[in-house]
Amino acid sequence: MSDSTPAAPVVLDVWCELQCPDCHQALTDVHALRAKYGDRLDVRLRHFPLEKHKHAYAAAQAAEEAADQGKGWPYIEAVLARTGDLARTGEPLLVEVARELGLDTEEMDTALIDGRHMLIVDADQAEGKAIGVTGTPTYVIGDERLDGGRSQDGLRERIEEIADRLLAERG
Repeated sequence: MSDSTPAAPVVLDVWCELQCPDCHQALTDVHALRAKYGDRLDVRLRHFPLEKHKHAYAAAQAAEEAADQGKGWPYIEAVLARTGDLARTGEPLLVEVARELGLDTEEMDTALIDGRHMLIVDADQAEGKAIGVTGTPTYVIGDERLDGGRSQDGLRERIEEIADRLLAERG
């Protein structure tokens, strides 16, 4: 009988903004990475709302409320699928998506008003700035930062190379 514990998963932080069309495109890679690595890769969305997108900060707060209600990733993916609608309609879309996913819309609306998730969003953004994130999507795995804001060509392959190396090092 072995008393070894399974290795901790490799962490992939995805610095994202929910009004960013490039972040929507990045979901294809996120899905593929999850399918390939399963629970050996912990994909974490980190908030990095950009000033050029008027509703990004509210969307990040709404995503945190959705996570508190148990549907963080489904909410993130639903909002990213509608970046154009978010740009046009703003916060009403955030509540509409919550309704479509069966979340407590009153609680979502209240969270957007009372700002209960602002500290999480601010902390993510500050950490991102501190490590050199300037745009979205940006990936951080191991000690490497990969910028997907200009082009995502080859990024998934590079993330896989790093993940494979880190997993091999962990045994």
